[in-house]
Amino acid sequence: MAKPKKRYVCQSCGSVTSQWAGQCADCGEWNTLVEDAGAVVTPFQAKHNLQGGGRMILMSGLDADVPLPARMGTGISELDRALGGGFVEASATLIGGDPGIGKSTLLLQAAAKMALAGKSVAYVSGEEAADQVRLRARRLGLGNAPVQLASATSVRDILTTLGGATPPDLLIIDSIQTMHSDLIEGAPGTVSQVRASSQELIRFAKERGTALVLVGHVTKDGSLAGPRVLEHMVDTVLAFEGERSHQYRILRAVKNRFGGTDEIGVFAMQTEGLTEVGNPSSLFLTSRDESVSGTVVFPALEGTRPVLVEIQALVVRLASGATPRRAVVGWDSGRLAMILAVLEARCGLSFATSEVYLNIAGGYRVQDPAADMAVAAALISALSERPVATDMVAFGEIALSGEVRPVAHGALRLKEAGKLGFTRALVPSAQAKEGSVALTGFRNLTGFVDHMLGR
Repeated sequence: MAKPKKRYVCQSCGSVTSQWAGQCADCGEWNTLVEDAGAVVTPFQAKHNLQGGGRMILMSGLDADVPLPARMGTGISELDRALGGGFVEASATLIGGDPGIGKSTLLLQAAAKMALAGKSVAYVSGEEAADQVRLRARRLGLGNAPVQLASATSVRDILTTLGGATPPDLLIIDSIQTMHSDLIEGAPGTVSQVRASSQELIRFAKERGTALVLVGHVTKDGSLAGPRVLEHMVDTVLAFEGERSHQYRILRAVKNRFGGTDEIGVFAMQTEGLTEVGNPSSLFLTSRDESVSGTVVFPALEGTRPVLVEIQALVVRLASGATPRRAVVGWDSGRLAMILAVLEARCGLSFATSEVYLNIAGGYRVQDPAADMAVAAALISALSERPVATDMVAFGEIALSGEVRPVAHGALRLKEAGKLGFTRALVPSAQAKEGSVALTGFRNLTGFVDHMLGR
């Protein structure tokens, strides 16, 4: 009998080695190599290659006229936005997020609405009993939805049940870490079990035309748990983000073979479940009845959706000799250090003897480089204790030379700001054109600082 070959797979980068080591040689992570069931080496495989003995496959041209894949609307417009229009038939979607963020609630709401619209939906839970899912559906007011529920962890049992009848239009597996395949050894949740279970479920979805949704666990740093190859196997990867202390949730497409990866869906957690937020800016803007130093509104852009967020800065002067602290919530700490360095080197503003705190209101996370100018305005306002006007927004990218560079979709940002009552904007000079919002353009950061300080 052939002897299985041992191998060790890194759970962070997916690299394979023949011997165990404490540190992965490719990504440098520690204690991530896990033993995996490798392929069985037989004398036939050692002597023969794979260039014969198979069946011919059908090849088609790139220019072949084929219809676009059909989409199934979920009845939740924010979820459809993140997916690119809805679930695609015979596709596999992976959704991940922190425990308690609302993954199961969102999928149960989508499953119920699709079932009420006439679609056949199967919901298989490996973490909850069917009665628990049923009670949650009743609490959400969805107890009358014709969703087929089951509590199982065996992939063979699931596929045998679904394969013996008409396959469902939508199959939800909650979660993939609880599934077990009897084709290989290992406990549920291990690298080999997650990969094998996902492969069998995805093969069923591709062959039978079922839209498959897999719920995945995340690690302590927020990345999807399990083998990295799992993200390559599926067609769409959705990340459910948010803080438990805040009511909002953001559904972001990390990977999408059938749409863009720059769209987000915004939800609010209520007692009746997740509700859609049509105007996300209302979540992230605090009451601005009076001017406060260190607060500036920034029109961020997520895909084609502008979202206005409030950037808050606080500068606390310390006694000489004390070590100042830099704390950032919702933004890149390295980029804050860069902005502080440019303000000191190019404009003569020193923060060396002051503690600097930067926060994005509402728990929102900003990755847009256009926030540089709004952050600089908040820092200057906090340092000089000169409030920024409540009807003003700011955006623009700052270079290390002190140049203020234009950013993408400036007109869309200004249009959203005008809708919410903002009448003035501080922008790069290349984007200072006439419009419904009064614009003040700046070519470099020195002129911007002089304007903020009233020089």
